[in-house]
Amino acid sequence: MISRIDLRGDALPEGGALRDLLPRAEFDVEAALEKVRPICEDVHHRGDAALIEYAEKFDGVTLDQVRVPAAALTRALEELDPAVRASLEESIRRARIVHRAQRRAPHTTQVVPGGTVSEKWVPVERVGLYAPGGRSVYPSSVIMNVVPAQEAGVESIALASPAQADFGGLPHPTILAACALLGVDEVYAAGGATAVAMFAHGTESCPPANMVTGPGNIWVAAAKRYFTGKIGIDAEAGPTEIAILADDTADAAHVAADLISQAEHDPLAAAVLVTDSVELAEAVEKELEPQVAATRHVDDRIAPALSGRQSAIVLVDGVEEGLRVVDAYGAEHLEIQTADAAALAQRVKNAGAIFVGPWAPVSLGDYCAGSNHVLPTGGCACHSSGLSVQSFLRGIHIVDYTKDALAEVAHHVVTLAEAEDLPAHGAAVKARFGWKVPEGK
Repeated sequence: MISRIDLRGDALPEGGALRDLLPRAEFDVEAALEKVRPICEDVHHRGDAALIEYAEKFDGVTLDQVRVPAAALTRALEELDPAVRASLEESIRRARIVHRAQRRAPHTTQVVPGGTVSEKWVPVERVGLYAPGGRSVYPSSVIMNVVPAQEAGVESIALASPAQADFGGLPHPTILAACALLGVDEVYAAGGATAVAMFAHGTESCPPANMVTGPGNIWVAAAKRYFTGKIGIDAEAGPTEIAILADDTADAAHVAADLISQAEHDPLAAAVLVTDSVELAEAVEKELEPQVAATRHVDDRIAPALSGRQSAIVLVDGVEEGLRVVDAYGAEHLEIQTADAAALAQRVKNAGAIFVGPWAPVSLGDYCAGSNHVLPTGGCACHSSGLSVQSFLRGIHIVDYTKDALAEVAHHVVTLAEAEDLPAHGAAVKARFGWKVPEGK
């Protein structure tokens, strides 16, 4: 059901050579880009009419309008299962606790007497958030996008999710209910690349956004790439990943269950176990079969995900080597189930989120840990972070110098300007002192 990669015996290679030995899903955003380009431009030119046409083509629904009526949001919340409502409210509460603590305070640094540089943090004015709605419904993704945007102080928040034929062309009612719980009343029935294009260009019913965030399929990722530069994006999210670094103290049943939990998302989902214990590897393999057989979504998601090239059990000589492997892999979700899990977690350099010990499964982070589950995939954790309040804030420097403070450094400014062959830069300083530069210090 899952392959093995044996890295024992020889010294592990460095950098990219080690990454090349590790499993990864094929995810060709560049090829998808050529297919989404005409769709994005069509939305640009025809607006809502194009969105309605693509909803019929891709989602099999006939829409009268793209924006979800306010009454539909109210009805979805009223009809929501009370247990689901309570769980969503607890997820929101915990997410607010974590994300509220993330916002940075403005700060002023005195560089010299009379010369200060301040930094203030300003929220993005308008964001478009995306909640997927293909194989599964993700009200949790609504929470993970909306809460940090709200805590950052974003004034205008819109959300899009695909139209569903089973619900009269509206997004899934649990998505709508989550929006209502969060106070988001601007919701659109639009999916995939068309939703990103709607936010990027704007249409008759939807003003353009400054930024688009949220997970999605390859068409969402391709549209984000297409509009990068015109709008801000969080990341080009690829298939979900779990890596588990474990030793012989780990419970094989827990490890197998956690691998399956991420394989459940998508046939391209990656499930990777890195261990120095052959006994654990064998026990996990034995656990996978009955656990997979006992769950849903086996043939269309779990079995192809676990047996695909993106998933494997990686054998290493020791936990230290395992640490090098998971750092090279840069997993979206990294679980550490070892004897010294907490200490080892502090040494990890590359991961979207780290889950420590046997009682912190990735599922906890997906819903109710308080952390964010919109995380870098495809190894991007080596240079990118997950979604947070900071994703929606811009740092702006404010430079305030007196005449004396400028005079002190004027000759350095002029010297550097002339060294770069930009004499007008120096002249802008000279003009303030009657064209005679103070000697400074």
